[in-house]
Amino acid sequence: MSPRSASVNEELRRRSRERLLQATVELVAERGYEATTLGDIADRAGSARGLVSYYFPGKRQLLQSAVHRVMHLALQAGLEQEPRTEDGRELLARAIDAILGLTEVHPVLMRAHMAGILQAEGFVQCPEQQRLSWLLRDTMERYGSTDVDADYPMLRALLMGAVFAALLPGAPMEVPRLRAELFQRFGLEWELGDPPPQGKPLAVP
Repeated sequence: MSPRSASVNEELRRRSRERLLQATVELVAERGYEATTLGDIADRAGSARGLVSYYFPGKRQLLQSAVHRVMHLALQAGLEQEPRTEDGRELLARAIDAILGLTEVHPVLMRAHMAGILQAEGFVQCPEQQRLSWLLRDTMERYGSTDVDADYPMLRALLMGAVFAALLPGAPMEVPRLRAELFQRFGLEWELGDPPPQGKPLAVP
């Protein structure tokens, strides 16, 4: 049997990594972060336990990569939904809605992610984060930003703050209110993107 080509090996590594990331998403949603072990994740992914350490230095880094993958996929789906558009304002509205929507679809996962960022390990650079960053930067450019290097970090910070506010235990803010504030900040009409069924909050311009 001839050895596998480099491209085949790369595809196998990509699939193996993605199975671990998906298993992390599923288990953290089911059990919470603390109750999920690296062994559990490997077993759910059908991978050897040593493979987790091969790809990720620890559980916290694995979680961040898993969440960044979820965010990237949600953002990509939102931007590419029908009807397709090149309207930068519509694309930014869709991006905001995609990220805020994760607080309702994956609350446990996103809360664990935010808690990890605030701990000593901080923010982890990974391929999934880089893909997410590229999509958000591209969205800001299409929106019409003349200084993406300054405007992209601001967008990222505002989205992270909104996610944190939506998931704050004991005092969460309603997503429609957070959406309205973000839309006002960027001069977006409420009807753009995917407006929540509750409608526009009162007393918001």
